[in-house]
Amino acid sequence: MRYLLRVGAVLMAVALTAGTVVGTSAARPSRVDNPYVGASVYVNPEWSARAVAEPGGAAVFDQPTGVWLNNIQSIQGSNGRLGLRDHLDEALSQNAGVVQLVVNDLPGRDCGRMASNGDLGPYDLPRYKQEFIDPIASIVADPKYRRLRIVTIVEPDSLGYLVTHVSPRPWATAMCDLVKANGAYVEGIGYALAKLDRLWNVYNYLDIGHHGSLGWSEDRPTARDVLARAATSGGSTKANVHGFIANVANYSALREEFLVKTSINGSPILQSRWVDWNDFVDELSYVDVVRRELVAAGFSQRVGVLIDTSRNGWGGPNRPTGPGPETSVDAYVDGGRIDRRLLISNWCNQVGAGLGERPVAAPAPGIDAYVWMKPPGESDGASIRLPNDEGLFNPMCDPTYDAGWGAPRPTGALPDAPQAGHWHSAQFRELLRNAHPPL
Repeated sequence: MRYLLRVGAVLMAVALTAGTVVGTSAARPSRVDNPYVGASVYVNPEWSARAVAEPGGAAVFDQPTGVWLNNIQSIQGSNGRLGLRDHLDEALSQNAGVVQLVVNDLPGRDCGRMASNGDLGPYDLPRYKQEFIDPIASIVADPKYRRLRIVTIVEPDSLGYLVTHVSPRPWATAMCDLVKANGAYVEGIGYALAKLDRLWNVYNYLDIGHHGSLGWSEDRPTARDVLARAATSGGSTKANVHGFIANVANYSALREEFLVKTSINGSPILQSRWVDWNDFVDELSYVDVVRRELVAAGFSQRVGVLIDTSRNGWGGPNRPTGPGPETSVDAYVDGGRIDRRLLISNWCNQVGAGLGERPVAAPAPGIDAYVWMKPPGESDGASIRLPNDEGLFNPMCDPTYDAGWGAPRPTGALPDAPQAGHWHSAQFRELLRNAHPPL
């Protein structure tokens, strides 16, 4: 297995090479503009072993995925899982150039969903700093890892909740209101950015949600303010943000190639049930605009964006091959859209999803890489209530649940799903079947 991983790492080095490394010195290399260019990306052997054990998994087992640091215990490793130092040592043995770390344990984490709450309560900001961020920074600072480029994804699915899940929004939760009021998210993220950016080989990417969460014109100014506040809290400055990442662990399509018309029979497609007055229909259009807006708000002009494509392929027999009928805006949009979710807000173990674009560096202007930050096959949450100490049950993971709100709101979730982060074999096999580009 280890030999195969190293062969895969060599192949990834070829696939991800799109230029030469610049800005280095013998004593202390400076950061490159795009950490993915000219470097192979670490293949997590734990994920790889699960993938290759599945029928057809050998086609993707050598793809790089994110290493999720979900709690304090994950730093040292627990229950037989590799810790951070183990992963970094393995990256050295693979001769990898990039390691992707998802920093994911804010106080009161996952305030809008609750399916994967962390081990820190909303008032545990001191513990977050001292027991989570500081040990991560200490390990990464070990000189033996100096040749690794460490890409850190700073707290996905967090700051966006301070826009969409706080009062007086209908989706508001008491936990999101609390962490907004006490500053746990913005202060914690600012501290993480500042602490990690002191290490020359760390590249911080700050989460910007996806077009189906923050794409509306009324939300983006608030989101920019929240992002700027986090980037300038806890001792941080906007210069500590190397880039942004979109669509982490989500399903939004890269490009809705068949939604080319803006109106049907005089009616704007904006008023369709699916688009729902959103300014965007896919991720590439979203990140292009949001990146420019954030640069205008004071972030570096050199920021790049990562897009998580691990589950947004939407291939298979139900993938549209052309535009929908022009009988109404809903018929046109629903008949031609690549993203086959029942609702854009659905996020848990979605039926019909497929692997998306394979990880690659610099695929488009302003895009540093397509990445598989969410390891395909790891569950978003349990479909039924299960005894556990890892997170609260979220009904959006229940395929029989309907949220209502005056109209049918089915979840589109797969049945028989395990707890968040646990291996979901049926989901992985479906992602393989529906991969686009096909395997």
